[in-house]
Amino acid sequence: MMTPEKRAAEERTAEERAALVAEIGAMMEGRADGRYGLHDVTQRQHALQAAWQAEREGEPDALVAAALLHDIGHLVHDLGENPAEDGVDDKHEEYGHAWLARAFPPEVTEPVRLHVAAKRFLCATEPGYFDKLAPDSVLSLSLQGGPMSAEEVAAFRALPQAEAAVRLRRYDEEAKIAGLETPPVAHFLPFVARSLGG
Repeated sequence: MMTPEKRAAEERTAEERAALVAEIGAMMEGRADGRYGLHDVTQRQHALQAAWQAEREGEPDALVAAALLHDIGHLVHDLGENPAEDGVDDKHEEYGHAWLARAFPPEVTEPVRLHVAAKRFLCATEPGYFDKLAPDSVLSLSLQGGPMSAEEVAAFRALPQAEAAVRLRRYDEEAKIAGLETPPVAHFLPFVARSLGG
Protein backbone atom coordinates (compact mmCIF):
# COMPACT_ATOMS: atom_id res chain seq x y z
CA MET A 1 0.00 0.00 0.00
CA MET A 2 1.26 3.44 -0.94
CA THR A 3 1.89 5.76 1.98
CA PRO A 4 0.74 9.38 1.81
CA GLU A 5 4.40 10.45 1.81
CA LYS A 6 5.23 8.25 -1.18
CA ARG A 7 2.13 9.42 -3.05
CA ALA A 8 3.08 13.06 -2.37
CA ALA A 9 6.63 12.39 -3.61
CA GLU A 10 5.32 10.79 -6.82
CA GLU A 11 2.93 13.69 -7.39
CA ARG A 12 5.76 16.13 -6.82
CA THR A 13 7.92 14.22 -9.28
CA ALA A 14 5.10 14.22 -11.83
CA GLU A 15 4.70 17.97 -11.35
CA GLU A 16 8.44 18.50 -11.77
CA ARG A 17 8.47 16.42 -14.94
CA ALA A 18 5.51 18.35 -16.35
CA ALA A 19 7.23 21.63 -15.44
CA LEU A 20 10.41 20.58 -17.24
CA VAL A 21 8.49 19.59 -20.38
CA ALA A 22 6.70 22.95 -20.26
CA GLU A 23 10.05 24.73 -19.82
CA ILE A 24 11.46 22.95 -22.86
CA GLY A 25 8.37 23.84 -24.89
CA ALA A 26 8.63 27.49 -23.85
CA MET A 27 12.35 27.53 -24.69
CA MET A 28 11.74 26.05 -28.14
CA GLU A 29 8.92 28.51 -28.80
CA GLY A 30 10.49 31.60 -27.26
CA ARG A 31 14.26 31.35 -27.75
CA ALA A 32 14.77 29.42 -30.99
CA ASP A 33 14.05 32.14 -33.54
CA GLY A 34 17.73 32.75 -34.27
CA ARG A 35 19.13 31.70 -37.60
CA TYR A 36 20.66 28.24 -37.74
CA GLY A 37 24.24 28.83 -38.88
CA LEU A 38 24.32 30.04 -42.48
CA HIS A 39 21.06 28.34 -43.42
CA ASP A 40 17.69 29.88 -44.17
CA VAL A 41 16.04 28.12 -41.25
CA THR A 42 15.74 29.04 -37.59
CA GLN A 43 17.01 26.97 -34.68
CA ARG A 44 13.38 25.91 -34.09
CA GLN A 45 12.81 24.85 -37.70
CA HIS A 46 16.06 22.89 -37.65
CA ALA A 47 15.08 21.09 -34.44
CA LEU A 48 11.57 20.33 -35.71
CA GLN A 49 12.84 19.00 -39.03
CA ALA A 50 15.33 16.70 -37.28
CA ALA A 51 12.70 15.40 -34.86
CA TRP A 52 10.16 14.90 -37.62
CA GLN A 53 12.62 12.87 -39.67
CA ALA A 54 13.39 10.70 -36.64
CA GLU A 55 9.67 10.17 -35.99
CA ARG A 56 8.96 9.28 -39.63
CA GLU A 57 11.82 6.76 -39.53
CA GLY A 58 10.13 5.05 -36.57
CA GLU A 59 12.86 5.90 -34.08
CA PRO A 60 12.23 5.28 -30.37
CA ASP A 61 10.86 8.14 -28.31
CA ALA A 62 14.29 8.84 -26.82
CA LEU A 63 15.91 9.42 -30.21
CA VAL A 64 13.02 11.60 -31.42
CA ALA A 65 13.49 13.65 -28.25
CA ALA A 66 17.26 13.77 -28.82
CA ALA A 67 16.70 14.96 -32.39
CA LEU A 68 14.45 17.75 -31.13
CA LEU A 69 16.89 18.72 -28.38
CA HIS A 70 20.28 18.05 -30.01
CA ASP A 71 21.14 21.76 -30.28
CA ILE A 72 19.54 22.87 -26.99
CA GLY A 73 23.01 23.96 -25.89
CA HIS A 74 22.51 26.98 -28.15
CA LEU A 75 19.37 27.89 -26.21
CA VAL A 76 20.57 27.31 -22.65
CA HIS A 77 23.71 29.37 -23.35
CA ASP A 78 23.82 32.35 -25.68
CA LEU A 79 26.37 31.03 -28.16
CA GLY A 80 25.51 33.35 -31.05
CA GLU A 81 24.27 32.36 -34.48
CA ASN A 82 27.55 31.18 -36.04
CA PRO A 83 30.48 31.25 -33.58
CA ALA A 84 32.58 29.15 -35.98
CA GLU A 85 32.88 32.27 -38.15
CA ASP A 86 34.81 33.81 -35.27
CA GLY A 87 37.02 30.72 -34.93
CA VAL A 88 35.18 29.45 -31.85
CA ASP A 89 34.11 25.87 -31.17
CA ASP A 90 30.98 26.62 -29.16
CA LYS A 91 30.86 23.12 -27.60
CA HIS A 92 27.06 23.30 -27.77
CA GLU A 93 26.87 19.52 -27.55
CA GLU A 94 28.53 19.63 -24.12
CA TYR A 95 26.31 22.44 -22.84
CA GLY A 96 23.23 20.63 -24.10
CA HIS A 97 24.30 17.31 -22.61
CA ALA A 98 24.98 18.88 -19.20
CA TRP A 99 21.60 20.61 -19.16
CA LEU A 100 19.67 17.52 -20.26
CA ALA A 101 21.55 15.08 -17.99
CA ARG A 102 19.77 16.55 -14.96
CA ALA A 103 16.58 14.73 -15.99
CA PHE A 104 17.05 12.53 -19.07
CA PRO A 105 18.59 9.07 -19.45
CA PRO A 106 21.63 8.29 -21.64
CA GLU A 107 19.35 7.24 -24.52
CA VAL A 108 18.59 10.96 -24.91
CA THR A 109 21.69 12.66 -23.56
CA GLU A 110 24.41 10.57 -25.20
CA PRO A 111 23.28 11.05 -28.82
CA VAL A 112 23.12 14.79 -28.04
CA ARG A 113 26.63 14.73 -26.55
CA LEU A 114 27.98 12.65 -29.42
CA HIS A 115 26.33 14.25 -32.45
CA VAL A 116 29.42 16.38 -33.17
CA ALA A 117 31.70 13.37 -32.70
CA ALA A 118 29.40 11.48 -35.09
CA LYS A 119 30.13 14.07 -37.78
CA ARG A 120 33.87 13.57 -37.25
CA PHE A 121 33.31 9.78 -37.33
CA LEU A 122 31.34 9.89 -40.59
CA CYS A 123 33.91 12.15 -42.23
CA ALA A 124 36.57 9.56 -41.38
CA THR A 125 34.63 6.43 -42.32
CA GLU A 126 32.09 7.21 -45.04
CA PRO A 127 33.41 8.13 -48.49
CA GLY A 128 31.70 11.26 -49.80
CA TYR A 129 30.23 12.33 -46.45
CA PHE A 130 32.59 15.30 -46.09
CA ASP A 131 31.63 16.50 -49.56
CA LYS A 132 27.97 16.76 -48.50
CA LEU A 133 28.69 19.08 -45.56
CA ALA A 134 27.49 22.66 -45.75
CA PRO A 135 30.22 25.34 -45.62
CA ASP A 136 29.47 26.26 -41.98
CA SER A 137 29.61 22.58 -41.02
CA VAL A 138 33.00 22.24 -42.74
CA LEU A 139 34.23 25.27 -40.81
CA SER A 140 32.99 23.97 -37.47
CA LEU A 141 34.49 20.54 -38.25
CA SER A 142 37.95 22.10 -38.44
CA LEU A 143 37.41 23.63 -34.98
CA GLN A 144 36.04 20.36 -33.57
CA GLY A 145 39.10 18.29 -34.40
CA GLY A 146 38.53 17.33 -38.04
CA PRO A 147 37.86 13.76 -39.18
CA MET A 148 38.63 11.15 -36.51
CA SER A 149 41.87 9.22 -36.41
CA ALA A 150 41.73 5.42 -36.59
CA GLU A 151 42.06 5.26 -32.80
CA GLU A 152 39.24 7.75 -32.30
CA VAL A 153 37.04 5.79 -34.74
CA ALA A 154 37.59 2.58 -32.75
CA ALA A 155 36.85 4.34 -29.46
CA PHE A 156 33.70 5.95 -30.88
CA ARG A 157 32.41 2.64 -32.26
CA ALA A 158 32.74 1.10 -28.79
CA LEU A 159 30.39 3.64 -27.18
CA PRO A 160 26.92 2.29 -26.29
CA GLN A 161 25.08 5.14 -28.03
CA ALA A 162 27.38 5.51 -31.06
CA GLU A 163 24.88 4.09 -33.53
CA ALA A 164 22.08 6.31 -32.24
CA ALA A 165 24.40 9.32 -32.44
CA VAL A 166 25.18 8.55 -36.10
CA ARG A 167 21.47 8.29 -36.91
CA LEU A 168 20.88 11.59 -35.12
CA ARG A 169 23.73 13.16 -37.09
CA ARG A 170 22.09 12.16 -40.36
CA TYR A 171 18.81 13.76 -39.28
CA ASP A 172 20.76 16.84 -38.23
CA GLU A 173 22.45 17.16 -41.64
CA GLU A 174 19.16 16.89 -43.51
CA ALA A 175 17.23 19.32 -41.27
CA LYS A 176 18.08 22.53 -43.12
CA ILE A 177 15.28 22.88 -45.67
CA ALA A 178 13.84 26.38 -45.96
CA GLY A 179 10.05 26.47 -45.95
CA LEU A 180 9.55 22.80 -45.00
CA GLU A 181 6.28 22.32 -43.11
CA THR A 182 6.62 20.23 -39.96
CA PRO A 183 4.44 19.51 -36.95
CA PRO A 184 4.73 22.20 -34.23
CA VAL A 185 6.77 21.99 -31.03
CA ALA A 186 3.72 20.76 -29.09
CA HIS A 187 3.57 17.65 -31.29
CA PHE A 188 6.99 16.52 -30.03
CA LEU A 189 6.61 17.31 -26.32
CA PRO A 190 4.97 13.91 -25.59
CA PHE A 191 8.13 12.25 -26.95
CA VAL A 192 10.12 14.41 -24.54
CA ALA A 193 7.81 13.56 -21.62
CA ARG A 194 7.98 9.82 -22.30
CA SER A 195 11.78 10.00 -22.48
CA LEU A 196 12.37 11.56 -19.08
CA GLY A 197 14.30 9.52 -16.55
CA GLY A 198 12.58 8.01 -13.52
